[in-house]
Amino acid sequence: MNDITITLQPGPAIHIPFGTRASHVLREYAPYSIDQTTYEENPVIAITINNELSSFSTPLEISSVIQPIHLFSELGRRIYRHSICYLLTMAARQEYPDKHLVIGHALGDGYYYTFHDETPVTGEMVSRLKGSMRAIIARELPIRREYYPYHEAVELLTSHRLEEAAALLRFTNKPKIPLYVCGEYLNISYEPLLDNTRLLELFELQAYGSSGMLLRYPRQNVIREIAPFKDNPALFSIFKEYKQWGLILGVHNAGRLSSLIESRRIKPFIHVSESLHDKKISRIADDIYAKKQDIKAVFVAGPSSSGKTTFTKKLGVQLKVLGFEPIMISLDDYYLPKDEVPLDRDGKLDLEALHSLDVEMLNRDLVRLFAGEEVMVPQYDFTIGNRKPSGKPLRLSSSSILIMEGIHGLNPKLTPLVSREQKYQVYISALTQLNLDDHNRISTTDNRLIRRMVRDHQFRGTNPRKTLDMWNSVHRGEKRYIFPYQNLADGVFNSALDYELSVLKPYAEPLLKTVKPEHPEYTQARRLLAFLEHFYPIPSHLVPPHSILREFIGDSAYHEEY
Repeated sequence: MNDITITLQPGPAIHIPFGTRASHVLREYAPYSIDQTTYEENPVIAITINNELSSFSTPLEISSVIQPIHLFSELGRRIYRHSICYLLTMAARQEYPDKHLVIGHALGDGYYYTFHDETPVTGEMVSRLKGSMRAIIARELPIRREYYPYHEAVELLTSHRLEEAAALLRFTNKPKIPLYVCGEYLNISYEPLLDNTRLLELFELQAYGSSGMLLRYPRQNVIREIAPFKDNPALFSIFKEYKQWGLILGVHNAGRLSSLIESRRIKPFIHVSESLHDKKISRIADDIYAKKQDIKAVFVAGPSSSGKTTFTKKLGVQLKVLGFEPIMISLDDYYLPKDEVPLDRDGKLDLEALHSLDVEMLNRDLVRLFAGEEVMVPQYDFTIGNRKPSGKPLRLSSSSILIMEGIHGLNPKLTPLVSREQKYQVYISALTQLNLDDHNRISTTDNRLIRRMVRDHQFRGTNPRKTLDMWNSVHRGEKRYIFPYQNLADGVFNSALDYELSVLKPYAEPLLKTVKPEHPEYTQARRLLAFLEHFYPIPSHLVPPHSILREFIGDSAYHEEY
């Protein structure tokens, strides 16, 4: 048997036999332990092998560089969340073997679950599940990643009543399939899990809504405890509505979507998806019309790549139908000169901070506009980092309504001189209802990241590595400046389209493949490539020109408007 060279970081280069499991190497040679049993020591819970995220049970077959992944890291927390989901489904199978648990969506710092038969979750059921989870943790059971031949993996999943997971495998032809085994329980996971149940001590399970429960995990900034629960009923109602719609149409996971595409029945589904968007936007416009005596401005806010620009233009069309004269003003035009913009913790311009905008000038202009005066609206030139010498004149008529889009649109500190009655605030985000299968959800954050990577490459010439590198910073800004104000919105719009990842796949995959193993962004790129493997492609010509998706792939009917 040939030896291979393994370089441990930090640590020495060693020579080991081909096929040795990573766990053995780490225990024998690494300058860190993988056997800590408490949170206090920030244990190593996974590794990257040549920058690819891997579990301890991975056999080492080529010369590699191994780096540790600690629990209190971005990747570590992600692995922890997937592992407690696995733990809950295992407990549910033990306690309620005749029922089938289904993951729904993220809600704050937790995941929403229901039983497939819509059995209401009671306090007694939650207590039983928590007790079972605690017992599994106390037993310190190993979670092993084991490979099976394709047909055997399908048969195992089917025999364990994991039909949706087995169905998703129809769209792969890999000769061996990794499954995670813990005791007598077996399931599939599309990302690495912890190698033992002993560290899964920190979670909270509570009944939520009329028939479900929330599995809560530690927040990123509150690592060693579960933070107090903050409800978000507006987002929950949107998720629930879209999930119910997906169930009605029979497309609630990636396997069902791929079956629809494969059988050439996707066109009607696309039309219905787009019609649902138009109906929701029309309802928001109707709500604004009902309050037209007071409302002077509509503020649209949402995280990166949520489709704010196209939504704003589509809303403008609906408002025109109702007799309004919509006028678009970009909050970007109120940026301060770059030498006055505050700096972030890294000493860079913090363009996402509220005080990077000239809040005083914005409020002064709005008050004057609402009083019937003419205002010179500034025009910001990002190439010089300052306003243009002259703005553009604006005066509102009796039918005018301002539409302003920007990340701070829901923040009360943006417009303190404008009364609440004069503002209508919309929160928009891509809140996908699709799962990969019944126990593996699709991250809405990943959905937006893929949108942004495609758009930035298409229209801004941005290297995909740069988009991946800056994403954590973008997401931190969203948590600080956008998410805290979601519940202040008068209207909420879900910009996700259930078919979009199949359209984005042919654009995103070639970009992700340009990221090589020596690049720091490779871990993220490989994870997203593995994720996109589960989607059957849809040709872009099937996407209607007025779709929000066109904002990211091009040829939008709104490109030259306004």
